[in-house]
Amino acid sequence: MSRTEFITAGNCEPVGELAPGVVVRALANGDKGARGLTTGIATLALGSLIPYHKHPTGEAITVVSGEPEVLVQGRCYRLRRFDSIHVPADVAHAVRNPSSGQPAVLHTAFPTATPVREFVDDAYPENACIESRQDFPENLRHFESAKSYEAGEGTEARDLFAGRFGSRGVCGGHARFAPGAEIPCHAHDYDESITIVAGRAICRVADKEYRLANLDTACIPQNRPHRFLNLGDLPMEMIWVYAGDEPARRLVDLQDCECSTSVEAS
Repeated sequence: MSRTEFITAGNCEPVGELAPGVVVRALANGDKGARGLTTGIATLALGSLIPYHKHPTGEAITVVSGEPEVLVQGRCYRLRRFDSIHVPADVAHAVRNPSSGQPAVLHTAFPTATPVREFVDDAYPENACIESRQDFPENLRHFESAKSYEAGEGTEARDLFAGRFGSRGVCGGHARFAPGAEIPCHAHDYDESITIVAGRAICRVADKEYRLANLDTACIPQNRPHRFLNLGDLPMEMIWVYAGDEPARRLVDLQDCECSTSVEAS
């Protein structure tokens, strides 16, 4: 039986508190119907900490707001809005939100529909915050220095994690749509998760239209035609994630994205 898309509201019920002051929401995973992909939102209160842990797969962490610090085996990285760090499988890491500033909101992505986390007791001597190096397993990409390209007229996209940067089975990035901008009807050879992080988006999938905002997330199955539009007066921004090493799409007939039903996500 063919799969269909699903929408997760950004204000969905939290799945629980990962650590004191850390609330987690699931956007896309196997329980919801995704294949080879999990995305979520973690909100860290001021002064909160996700202790050292590791996963059997890699994890990509992208900042939606705030200025958190990511610790990887003692190496400290300070991230700002839309900066992204990929930590490979079985590499211990922790995340904290310093006691100044504001709560931190993080978008997370895994190349599996059923992520596993193992907390570890290893004590790593902490270094001053640094930049990533090629001899380190993790890869940090600053949004401002990432190369931009046009995914459609009036759009600006940046790849933040991908196979060429060290990730395996998952890639993703950020896209900004100017008012009136859109991308053509297309499909992928893998599932995709799209989270709206600013403005309001229209997502057309086959014969349905969804209106998304405020971290609402659309998960589009493999080979399902879809497109995004910004018909508002303000810019729209998204974090997109594919269940594949590198971003790739194939254009399909625009009629495949014509809609007859409109749905509000939240």
